[in-house]
Amino acid sequence: MPPARNSKSLSSKQARPGRGAGVENVQADKEEISQAKRSPSSPQGAPRKRSAFGDITNAHKAQGFVGKEEPEKAILKKASKGFAALNVAKNNEINLKKSLDKAPSKEGPAELGHAVNSDLREEQVDPSVVVAAPAGLAAPAEDIDEGQLDDPCANAEYAKDIFIYMREREKSFLLPDYMKNQPDITTDMRAILVDWMVEVQENFELTHETLYLAVKLMDHYLVQVGAMRDKLQLIGSTAILIASKFEERCPPCVDDFLYICDDAYKREELLATERSILQTLRFDINVPIAYRFLRRFAKCAQATMETLTLARFICELTLQDYAFVQERASRLAASCLLLALKMKSLGGWSPTLEYYSGYGTRDLLPLVKQLNCLLTYGRDDRLRAVRNKYSHRVFFAVAQTEPVDTQELEKALQS
Repeated sequence: MPPARNSKSLSSKQARPGRGAGVENVQADKEEISQAKRSPSSPQGAPRKRSAFGDITNAHKAQGFVGKEEPEKAILKKASKGFAALNVAKNNEINLKKSLDKAPSKEGPAELGHAVNSDLREEQVDPSVVVAAPAGLAAPAEDIDEGQLDDPCANAEYAKDIFIYMREREKSFLLPDYMKNQPDITTDMRAILVDWMVEVQENFELTHETLYLAVKLMDHYLVQVGAMRDKLQLIGSTAILIASKFEERCPPCVDDFLYICDDAYKREELLATERSILQTLRFDINVPIAYRFLRRFAKCAQATMETLTLARFICELTLQDYAFVQERASRLAASCLLLALKMKSLGGWSPTLEYYSGYGTRDLLPLVKQLNCLLTYGRDDRLRAVRNKYSHRVFFAVAQTEPVDTQELEKALQS
């Protein structure tokens, strides 16, 4: 087995300046310092091979590996980019300010919702999805960013504008029902692949943003490219590689991904797939993900780390379920937090949450009920990574929290 990745401690996951990811990362990282990213089942955090993908990958290659000594592969450490990273950060900040010139920073949720839906064709607008809060909703007295204005790492001054920008970008990344056009893969195969990607995120100690972004990149790629089942794991591992380069300070190297795929693919194949994904997506990989919105909304609710972790568990379960692929990231995050609040009996959707999220309780009710059904009836013995991960005590064992009765939940949300 390769040496453990213990050189990357949790405290080293610092936010990058000039990027929207840094808005909530600093405060959340302080709270998450006690939560280990390793799975209790993974030996010292070392990458664990998983070639037993059944009908997805080349499972027969695992037979030749039995009884053979595993070669040790050194894990390379990449130095930080120094001045190059600083220049990129400055350019990102300049581009962000230019994009915000078109939208006033004091824009309310109602105006934002109109901006999000204005360029959509009539058949793309879902009347049940209300992006904006009710018109005329006054800003709450509480400014959730006011207390962090003296913290230069929190980007509190730009937080509101950054999330307005992310909400506007959501309309460019709406996923269709692409699985019906895939010639050789199914939703079950996708679910097994995402389950494996969760294990990779744990064993490599990657951030949760990397996992969510990798799943999004994979889905957007499969919208445009037909994939065969024997290449599905290659696409998933390459998506994690790209997301790691975008999110991580020290991303894993190519050899690491070849190793965890049990050497089923060659280096040239992985690099060719990386080029294919980037060219297909036109290098536009800054996809809004639910995890960032979830942190923001939890801050609005002043939720404890345990409540936030429960909402993260619900949100991470949706990564495996194809039924949630077409949901907006912000709406999914708001629904996960609302369900977590109800499961903890911590009240409902406050005016502050309604203002900053742009969603009311009625807007979230159908999706909250669907999420509760996923918790209650969606257990699949083949998909254990997420539930095992959040059953550990470092994650408050939130996976063992009992779901809310469906009828009681509906009454509570409608009251």
